[in-house]
Amino acid sequence: MSRPDVVAGVLWLGVTIYAVLGGADFGAGLWDLLAGDAQRGEAPRDLIDASIGPVWEANHTWLIFDLVILWSAFPLAFASLMSTLFVPLTLAAFGIILRGSGFVFRKYTRRLARRRAFGATFALSSVITPFFLGAALGGIASGRVPAGNAAGDPLTSWLNPTSLLVGALAVAAGAYVAAVFLVAAAHRRRNADLERYFRRRALAMGIVAGGLSILGIVVLGADAPSLSAGLTGRALPLVAASIALGSASLVLLAHGTVRWIRPVAAGAVSAIVWGWGVAQFPAILPGALTIDAAAAPAGTLDALIVISIAAAVTIGPSLAVLFILDGRSRLEAGH
Repeated sequence: MSRPDVVAGVLWLGVTIYAVLGGADFGAGLWDLLAGDAQRGEAPRDLIDASIGPVWEANHTWLIFDLVILWSAFPLAFASLMSTLFVPLTLAAFGIILRGSGFVFRKYTRRLARRRAFGATFALSSVITPFFLGAALGGIASGRVPAGNAAGDPLTSWLNPTSLLVGALAVAAGAYVAAVFLVAAAHRRRNADLERYFRRRALAMGIVAGGLSILGIVVLGADAPSLSAGLTGRALPLVAASIALGSASLVLLAHGTVRWIRPVAAGAVSAIVWGWGVAQFPAILPGALTIDAAAAPAGTLDALIVISIAAAVTIGPSLAVLFILDGRSRLEAGH
């Protein structure tokens, strides 16, 4: 395996982690939006706040990590996609900023009208952001980002069938994983009502995500035939694994089994992310640029590999402790 392939693997690992953890954060915002009025939605929103409050900023470090690796290791690809896809990426960036502001200010605002306004900002941004990120990824995957500064169309690069499908799937997948995580959180608190509440929503969103995936077979076959061929070719085992894990998670939800539900649901999302990566390998910009052609000099790649190993050794354990404590509800007020 070449140096560029190793660094690309590190980049894709970061993409996968952000798709699962960041996606779950965004998905929690969707359930906040759909929770209902202040009285009816109080209990679900309290659980959402308690679950994502300690970790939502930590999850965004993976997005920063991915951007730094992409910029440093594959500068031409970075410049190409940032200049062609500046519209959806700018909207996603604004969404992240507004989402964070709404989430924080809602907690410290006493007036009901302002709480509602900040809550709506948080919730709507949680839907808009993953959609635009997914739309940008769809533009890359469908080969609409050529190599070069602003070489692609700033509108059709992300306003196309594949981008719209991937954007919708990003919202649905994040909402599904979020609902699964919230089922587990309610179970830890022995709150049977909230466990049933989020189990029903997880089942419904799992079916929606599955339906979008089936629709994707038709859409990709017509709009992105190269990607479709890769998914049904060398990436087929990963696609099959995603289907199997997604189906297993729905069965576990239907039977009220909580113990393995989080890793199974996360595995389903991870498998499809890696399936996409394998399907377009060795291209970093399909139809325009390969990983080897886009790679920075060997010295830069070596430095990134060393830095990634050092980060895994020094930062990885602290993040693991953070998520373990959050999973045991030890970071909430009063614990």
